[in-house]
Amino acid sequence: MISNNEFSNRDKNLYFCTSNQYFMAKQEDAFKKVVSHAKEYGFIFPSSEIYDGLSAVYDYGQNGAELKNNIKQYWWKAMVQLNENIVGIDSAILMHPTTWKASGHVDAFNDPLIDNKDSKKRFRADVLIEDYCAKLEDKAQKEIDKAAKRFGDAFDKAQFEATNSRVIDYREKQKSILSRMAQSLDNNDLADVKALIEELEIADPDTGSNNWTEVRQFNLMFGTKLGASAEHAMDLYLRPETAQGIFVNFLNVQKTSRHKLPFGIAQIGKAFRNEIVARQFIFRMREFEQMEMQFFVPPGTELKFYEEWKQKRLNWHLALGLGEENYKFHDHQKLAHYANAAADIEFKFPFGFKELEGIHSRTDFDLNAHEQHSGRKLQYFDPERNENYVPYVVETSIGLDRLFLALMSNCLKDEVLEDGSERTVLSLPPALAPVKAAILPLMKKDGLGEYAEKIFDDLKYDFNLIYEDKDSIGKRYRRNDALGTPYCITVDHESLSDHTVTLRDRDTMKQERVAVSELRRIIDEKTNFRNLLSQLS
Repeated sequence: MISNNEFSNRDKNLYFCTSNQYFMAKQEDAFKKVVSHAKEYGFIFPSSEIYDGLSAVYDYGQNGAELKNNIKQYWWKAMVQLNENIVGIDSAILMHPTTWKASGHVDAFNDPLIDNKDSKKRFRADVLIEDYCAKLEDKAQKEIDKAAKRFGDAFDKAQFEATNSRVIDYREKQKSILSRMAQSLDNNDLADVKALIEELEIADPDTGSNNWTEVRQFNLMFGTKLGASAEHAMDLYLRPETAQGIFVNFLNVQKTSRHKLPFGIAQIGKAFRNEIVARQFIFRMREFEQMEMQFFVPPGTELKFYEEWKQKRLNWHLALGLGEENYKFHDHQKLAHYANAAADIEFKFPFGFKELEGIHSRTDFDLNAHEQHSGRKLQYFDPERNENYVPYVVETSIGLDRLFLALMSNCLKDEVLEDGSERTVLSLPPALAPVKAAILPLMKKDGLGEYAEKIFDDLKYDFNLIYEDKDSIGKRYRRNDALGTPYCITVDHESLSDHTVTLRDRDTMKQERVAVSELRRIIDEKTNFRNLLSQLS
């Protein structure tokens, strides 16, 4: 006979399994909605779609390009405009091939890949292990959350984390696994990486199969040629990161800007990686855009500035209003060959917490390496120390496309209104919204269209606007809610006599009558970048 307790445990396991499947399905549905919405409203299209597309390559549509440019502006203004000791450059995509030998990319820019023999799917071995460890941290966090709920205001989180045996065990196991993986990858011991996957019984997340191939390394750089004929062409690479364009220009910028250390060089630009495991829409692409800043500091001060930039960059993200609970730091156990400290700012995407931005203390590796390979000195004379030295570097690097996805996935919402109707709204920060206001004549005839066009022509010098006169006013409101437009401006017959319009707010749906002469001030107050930047002071 089976005891009641055994029935209880079986039911409990079934419940948790079913709940987890339900949660994952719900996340997948939410992500699919983001992808669908991005295409339907002109944000992102599959590249070369009429030829069946190109895997992991996307085009930004008319509204996506506007949102992307606004994200760039926010980053550039916060990084360059607000900091007297940071300047911006725009370096070339094509660089001398020795650049990538010096940086280590030719020899060491690899991903450890593993295939599942049953599903025929390919995975990054390190990501499989990191995802396993992330689940251990989730278990630890659940213990903390349960205790916090049980003890209420009396809960001492630090003490609980330091004394609770389950939390300690989960985190020690996590640390041990990541440490072993890091050591194996550093030693290029790929057999041990596979052994670790097998010991942890890590399965294909889609099929549950444990039938793995050996782990092997794959170089991620795209090669190309420079030259008029094939036999005399020089082998080049499409840059896999934008940072090296900053390093090779360090002295040019320092001498022409006359900046003393510490100072930074910022850049926004395209990078290219031959990602074999390219999934999750624009999260991991073969052609992507980075927003990077390299901060040059005196040796011995790099870890102080590293901690400062970690907090500064988190504050920049928090100003977007996506929720503090959606961010967390992940300190690296496995450091890149150039780093002595590294952390990621992770964001809670629909598919879990993933890297959004990296902050790295790169030491003096890059400038030293370029000195050795070029034969040119890349040193700074410090008048306070009265000596020449190679500066150390603290890097902040954010994926522009990943931030775009974070905004889309967090701001896209379905709302049930008081009357029972529903609407889809993209509640982007107003400064980032592709369109700042929609000019909507109630109808095109009776002079309303002409008056609305006059308002449009007056405001277009200051704001990106759209003009719409088709469909009912309700449908136009809903369309602009889904587009993320902060304001809708409705022109009616009353507008012709008293020069007022109905101004509708996207988030509150509140409508008020305002003078046409006040529109510029009202829109500017809501959509100006000052609203975001002032939070960073």
